[in-house]
Amino acid sequence: MADATFDDGREAPLNLGALGAKDLEIIASLAQDAVFPVTEISWRPAERRFALLLNRFRWEDKDAAEQRGRPYERVQSVLVVDQVLSVASQGVDRKERDLILSLLSLSFEPGSDGDGHIVLTLAGDGAIRLAVEAVEVTLRDVTRPYQAPSGQAPLHET
Repeated sequence: MADATFDDGREAPLNLGALGAKDLEIIASLAQDAVFPVTEISWRPAERRFALLLNRFRWEDKDAAEQRGRPYERVQSVLVVDQVLSVASQGVDRKERDLILSLLSLSFEPGSDGDGHIVLTLAGDGAIRLAVEAVEVTLRDVTRPYQAPSGQAPLHET
């Protein structure tokens, strides 16, 4: 009996969780090159929750799209980080309501006891730094995939 392959999977929305740095690497690879309006950033201090509504490239579908000769796709996804103690940003003007940001990478800088910082590196020298008690991140698709407006895959992938 042969092992299952990625192509054997069904077209289902992603709903992934990360409870550690290694898990976060998977979510980071799927969220890389996502774009989002500055208005879709949500920080709820009382809930210790930070969230973004992303338009992410479907990296998990890239090879299948190329093999089948069909357009690349994007999908709207919610990236949620829980256990957030504080948020700091650089190069992100929340008052510029038309600003579109591009997520280059998502990484974890460990602290002393499971705590640390989750850093969202943005195109154009921007960054969002989340002080977290622990890594607790989810990435969930919330719409059906749609054809990537550019018709192109992002230039860099992991």
